[in-house]
Amino acid sequence: MEHQEMIYGCHAILEALQECKPIDQILIKKQSDNEQIREIIFRARKQNVTIKSVPIEKLNKLTRKAHQGIIAFMSPIEFQDIEQIVPSIFEKGGNPFFVILDQVCDVRNFGAITRTCECMGVDAIIVPQKGSAQIGADAIKTSAGALFKIPICKVRSLKGAVAFLQESGIQVVCVSEKFSENCYDADLTQPIALVFGAEENGIESSIIEMANSSIKIPMQGEISSLNVSAATAMCVYEVCRQRK
Repeated sequence: MEHQEMIYGCHAILEALQECKPIDQILIKKQSDNEQIREIIFRARKQNVTIKSVPIEKLNKLTRKAHQGIIAFMSPIEFQDIEQIVPSIFEKGGNPFFVILDQVCDVRNFGAITRTCECMGVDAIIVPQKGSAQIGADAIKTSAGALFKIPICKVRSLKGAVAFLQESGIQVVCVSEKFSENCYDADLTQPIALVFGAEENGIESSIIEMANSSIKIPMQGEISSLNVSAATAMCVYEVCRQRK
């Protein structure tokens, strides 16, 4: 696990949650169940903090101190609320542009994507509470500091986020080599959110079904797919090209 500020013990973590400190994830010993643990889980879920149940051996490897079966990793950034960002863009007369990452867990891919999005004027990146890259030193380094400049929205449900965007008049477009429409032929000038999936599993089928449309990047070589950060860069650039 990459270097990241760590706090441990029920009291310290509960206090951090009560003060709404930015926490990236909490690791809890399997089968832990007491009043403090339940309150931590309740507050963490309300704040969209990732919670993982892990063997005691994992916690012991992270610290030799008395962790009480629970360790939290502080986030170096404040996560933003997508439901506040969207109306503020419209109020300023902007043309919303978002990137949604479905289960993109690789830290360096995430950092590279963040750097591209910030450079190309993406308004925010949306990631799920579970199954997203850990935001620490490696992600910040790969992003060249872009993680401090572009809003990152961690949501409990990607389907809920997609529904909210669509209700707000934003077209949700999935990107994969499996689709038929060429990204260069699609109209990407309207308010838009591009969805990219992890290279192993792709975009969740339920998100594809909800999407307004699906596009692909045309390939000419023998390898049929791109690294997710490269694919994101190409499609984000195409949105900017069409809008100009």
